[in-house]
Amino acid sequence: MLDTRKALGILLVAGLGATLTACSTKGDDSGTDTDGTVTITVDCQPVGAQKELLDNWNADVAAFEQANPDITIKSVSVGEQCNNPPDFTARLAGGTMTDVFYGYMTDLQQVLDSGQALDITSAVSASTVPTWDSVDPALKEVFTDSGKLYAVPVKNYSMGLVYNKTLFTRAGLDPANPPTTWPEVRAAAKKIAALGDGIAGYSEYSAGNTGGWHFTSLLYSQGGRVLSEDGKKADFNNPLGKQVLQNLKDMRYADDSMGDRQLLQWGDLLTNAGAGKVGMFIGAPDATQAIVSQFQGKYEDWAMGPLPGQDGPAKGTLGGGEGYFFKKDLSPEQVEAGLKWIAYQKLTPGKGQLDYVRAKPQNYPVGLPQPLLFANGSDAQKQELELRKANANVDTGNFAAFENNPVPIQGEPRNAQAIYAVLDGAMSGVLTDPKANVDTLLGTAQEKVDQLLAAGS
Repeated sequence: MLDTRKALGILLVAGLGATLTACSTKGDDSGTDTDGTVTITVDCQPVGAQKELLDNWNADVAAFEQANPDITIKSVSVGEQCNNPPDFTARLAGGTMTDVFYGYMTDLQQVLDSGQALDITSAVSASTVPTWDSVDPALKEVFTDSGKLYAVPVKNYSMGLVYNKTLFTRAGLDPANPPTTWPEVRAAAKKIAALGDGIAGYSEYSAGNTGGWHFTSLLYSQGGRVLSEDGKKADFNNPLGKQVLQNLKDMRYADDSMGDRQLLQWGDLLTNAGAGKVGMFIGAPDATQAIVSQFQGKYEDWAMGPLPGQDGPAKGTLGGGEGYFFKKDLSPEQVEAGLKWIAYQKLTPGKGQLDYVRAKPQNYPVGLPQPLLFANGSDAQKQELELRKANANVDTGNFAAFENNPVPIQGEPRNAQAIYAVLDGAMSGVLTDPKANVDTLLGTAQEKVDQLLAAGS
């Protein structure tokens, strides 16, 4: 999901025609113009509220077009998180995706089902994406079906425990030693919530597919899995899944440490975090980036540890990410132009999202243990890590516990977004109803997921 899901209150601009914001006036949307210029539309342009990110994007477009005068990039903003699952699905169904469009790793199946994806296998190589041989093969595999590649990965993450150091100190907790088990999380959450003033000791998602996304990571921490090994049946209605929901129910009602406001999506929780009202939540390293750049928080308040386990280290954590698909019926010239842009803006150390020299003086973090794009030992990884270290503008020690205690990463289940939508019901039920029956919630979710899988088989 997604990261990385993620957005109640996302600013969605109505209709693709209304959203096209050209960063250049050359060419048109049809591909190659009469003067030989190739035009492509690309989404995930930052929204106006993300001023520095938007300025960086526009500067990258200008620099790219100057270096490639035969290519025009027309940028489209589709919201702060680029992929709000219901909107993404609607745009797929309506055929209004941009030529090169952003999607989560979990989106491959629905993109294929929509018939909107172009097979780019033969087009992608080290000649079209110079760092391609350094990209982690596991990330390429996520966007591959039946030996055919349909998207270029541009970000990867894994989940851990994000916590507010300032609130830890105020609550008498040691910010250098975050909780490593769920009982410890529960005890710490009680102390933080006791500070009052509307502070939630621990906060959790339960709507907009984000609840199911987090349920999955919490289940992985217990050693569970969402689907059976053959992927044909739900596999969470068991003691491990029950433990996930019972932990949350105990914190919500027995301890009153999660706050009264529930049904939170991505922007809701991070708004509260930016206001200093959240002690802990699970998330990826870039959650701290969003807290600061979009929700007025402070970097110095936040740190990160590994995902907790039940009675010891977590047995697994969720890993995910995103990439760019290519719309069907693009010309070879448009595909080549799109690959050049992605290579420049996403996959070149020192450029675009990896331009850490530019980002260092900005309100944008350098030094987070993300994105995990390049394979260990590869040339691009070495260059990216050197640049990240040399230009760090955040205290990398705040992420030392997370980096030094790696948890085995598990990928997201197939049909993830649809499954997450079902699991939202279990998460919202246990967080909004003190009389909710954990067995009933999981049984209902299991029945729905099994029906979903049967319909798609």
